This record gives sequence, structure tokens and C-alpha cells, in this order.
Amino acid sequence: MTHDMPGATWAGDAELGGKVVMQSMWRAMARRGVLLLAVLAMAACANIERAAPPPGNAVDTLPILGITNARFWFDADAAAFGREALEMQRRQVAQLPAAARGRLPPANYLALSGGGDNGAFGAGLMVGWTESGRRPTFDLVTGISAGALIAPFAFLGPDYDPQLREVFTEVAPRDVILMRGHLRALLFGEALADTSPLYKLIERHVNEAMLAAIAREYGKGRMLLIGTTNLDLGRPVFWNIGAIAASGDPRALELFRRILLASASIPGAFPPVLIDVDHQGRTYQEMHVDGGAAIQMFLYPTLLDASGMQRRQRTGWVVRNGRLDVEWASTNRSILSITGRAASTLLHFSAVNDIVRIYLRSQRDGVAFRLAYIGRDFRETRDEPFDNAFMRALFAYGQEHGRRGEWREALRPIGSIEPAAPAN
Repeated sequence: MTHDMPGATWAGDAELGGKVVMQSMWRAMARRGVLLLAVLAMAACANIERAAPPPGNAVDTLPILGITNARFWFDADAAAFGREALEMQRRQVAQLPAAARGRLPPANYLALSGGGDNGAFGAGLMVGWTESGRRPTFDLVTGISAGALIAPFAFLGPDYDPQLREVFTEVAPRDVILMRGHLRALLFGEALADTSPLYKLIERHVNEAMLAAIAREYGKGRMLLIGTTNLDLGRPVFWNIGAIAASGDPRALELFRRILLASASIPGAFPPVLIDVDHQGRTYQEMHVDGGAAIQMFLYPTLLDASGMQRRQRTGWVVRNGRLDVEWASTNRSILSITGRAASTLLHFSAVNDIVRIYLRSQRDGVAFRLAYIGRDFRETRDEPFDNAFMRALFAYGQEHGRRGEWREALRPIGSIEPAAPAN
């Protein structure tokens, strides 16, 4: 299939918006033709007021809800996460019978990438995995963007499969986004779409019962991390949802919901999420956007010092909610086509590089590597983002993969990533 506007390819890798969202935005702007540059120049003069961000030198150690382990900055120092990992292991050991405390059971880590409505693949995979009878309990779950929306359900296990199925097969476009007038948004706004429907969807499923369940599992030594990008700093941050849930702070549930919304908010396409933080008696606001703006998927930090941890069998399960082959598209000689295609290429290979990084780290650390992704054999298309028929088909495709246990154990079979041939 060819695309008149290669910005369409941006979608699948640009997280929650999906292919058709970005396509429609690029086309709408293209219809304005020569007005675009004038609009962008005027928009540069428009600002929406916000509270000041906290001082940059204070952010790394800034307590959230009064707790110091609410989030981790892996680009700076992995020591804080290392301490948290040791504490999680200590809790796991404490629950074992005394005779077995020197032999921890195998550990399983799950990384869920972004991918917009392609997240239906990962959701279906989880449900099919349950049906196979082989789905493990995960010691660590990480999620970014669409993967962040899957992560809490995957973390809490098969009892939450019905909700996971509902979120990724029963939604319609109006349940996720509302498109704004493009000129008005560019002139006076901060995004081309409104995600208030998505927040309502999150609000319906992410409730006090879920928060309490996550807190209980955190107490057992399990960890759930959701990635966002702090746009003021231009840095990725991973939120320790279990610690937030276990804090007992009445603001914890709202913070959790806003973290999920932020993780799925493509900059420019969807509004950023402002998170209030207190520092030295003053309230500041941090601006957070899609975790995929910084990183597409993540397992654990490169510099993690595991020397104090018990040796055990470990498996890293990596779910790419997208393809690994490159989609062919004819690129028109226009600014929008060229920049759109370049952006899609950047994002695609950012995801590929993240997989390679995880694979090499796994080999270094003796962690078994398993990878699942959308293959060339899935050929359904959609004409709009979050098309229900498309998402149901992709969910069923992922479900069958989960039932059959179709996981790649090495990168060699996909290393060349040959481009798909254009359709005739």
C-alpha cells in the first residue's frame, strides 16, 4: 500500500495517535498550503500560561507525594533503581519458606512498547498467553505510551484480562481523541487534538481497587514502571507506580492516571500533562509528554549494579507493538512529505535500536531474551485511528501469537529487516 502523505507512516511508531491521526493532521495542514508558515509564525507568539517548572538541579531528587523513590532517572544514575531492586528482592525472599530462601524462583521481566492503536497486538498477546497456560507472573513490568496503557493490566495478571480486552477492542475513535480545528490549534493551542476522552477511559478502569491491588503486589516485591518524558528537561523518567500506590496519599490515584495520560500524549498532536510538585514551600509544574519522545521501550538500566542480588534464572519478554520491517511509501517533493517521512524513519529505527540495546544487555547479563512483534502476515488496514474493526483483528492476531507462544529468541532472523515490497 502506498501513501500520498508519508506522515501516515509516522503514526505507528509515534505512539498513541496511530498512523491515521498523523496522516490526517499532515493533510489538513497541507490543505492550508502557503498559509502554514504564517500560521506557525503567529503560533510562536502564542503562549498558554503555566506554573514555572522546578529548578533543573532539584528535579532528580525531588520527592513526589513525599516519597523519594516515586520515580527513576536512568540517564543519570542507576543507583536509586539498584537500591529499589534490592529491596524488591528482599521482599520476595521474606515470603519464601525458610528452607528455600537461598533459591529464588526464576524472574520474568516484561517490556511493552508504544504503538498507538497497534497496542491491540500486545493486549491480545497477553490474553492469548493466559489461555496457553504458560504466562508467568512478572517481577518487573515497564510500559511506554500504548504499552503504558497495557502495563497495569499485564502486571496484575489474568484476572484483569477482561478489562484489557475491553480497553483495546471496544473503543471507538471518539473514546480516545477529539480533533480540534487545526488553524485555531496552531494559532492559540498546544495540540491538534483533545485527549479528554482518553482520560475518561483511563478514569473508568484505573480506580481505587486497581491502585490497592498494585500496592499489594509492590509489597510482595514486584515493580511496575511507566515511562514519560519530562519536556522541560528533555529527559525520560520512569515512575514507580507501586511505591506511589503504596504511599497512602489521597493524591496517588490522580497522579497515576495523569502519568498514564502523559505517557500516551504525543507532543504537538496531544496536549502535554502538567504534574504539580512541591519544592521548598512552593508549587511548581512539570510538563510531561509521551515516553516515546525519548525512548520506545525499556527493560532495566544499563548501569544497574546487580552484585548484591541473588543469582537466579531470568527472562526478559519484549513486546513491540508495531512492525520491524520498513513500510514502503513514495515520498512527494514537498516539505511535509519529506519531513514526515524522515520523522517516521527516525522513530522506526529508534524502536529497532531499543530492541538491539535490550538484546545486547540481556546477552551481557545472562538474561534470556524473548521478542514478539507484528509480522508481515498481518495485513489489515484502517481508515481512521482506533478503528474498531482493525483493533479487533489485531487483538485476535496477537491473541493467537500468545496462544502459540511465538517468540523470537535472537535478533539474527530479523537483523537485516528487509523492506516490504510495495503493493501492486
